[in-house]
Amino acid sequence: MTRIYAQPYDLSATGFFFESAEEYHAKVSALRNDYGQEVEEFELQFIDGEAIDAALAEATGLYQGSIEGFFEAVEEWAKKQKQRVIVAVGECGYSFEYGKTSPDDFDVDIYHLASMRTLAIEFVEEGLMGDISEAMRIYFDYDALARDLSVDYTETIIAGECLIYRCG
Repeated sequence: MTRIYAQPYDLSATGFFFESAEEYHAKVSALRNDYGQEVEEFELQFIDGEAIDAALAEATGLYQGSIEGFFEAVEEWAKKQKQRVIVAVGECGYSFEYGKTSPDDFDVDIYHLASMRTLAIEFVEEGLMGDISEAMRIYFDYDALARDLSVDYTETIIAGECLIYRCG
């Protein structure tokens, strides 16, 4: 359950909680300020829900025009798609618009690893550093490779999960 609060910019109106785009639109159309006028502008605040969805709301800038797309993403996207958008928009500076941009549109490499050293070990095991025999791997300086990788790769924590990414 994702719960959002709509705080009116009109000081003579009272805000409301909602859990779907349909509920939001129904409450907006019924809301009036103390003088009987319609209330049109709101600040939307993520209140409760999954940590990954809170990070998605923060990265994409939850606002009135994005509410339908946001709820659609919360319900339909996989965790990895949400992480991709959060990294691309929040960390790499890509622009994003619900309904026009897809999580697959971004040139971002993401590794679900705990550290740069783990990434270095994975790269060596995959052969990305050339052919290094099993006997020679015990002499390989993974910490030095991790420092070198940190020039192009960055660590971040999203919803409690450590990710290593590279912006394309």
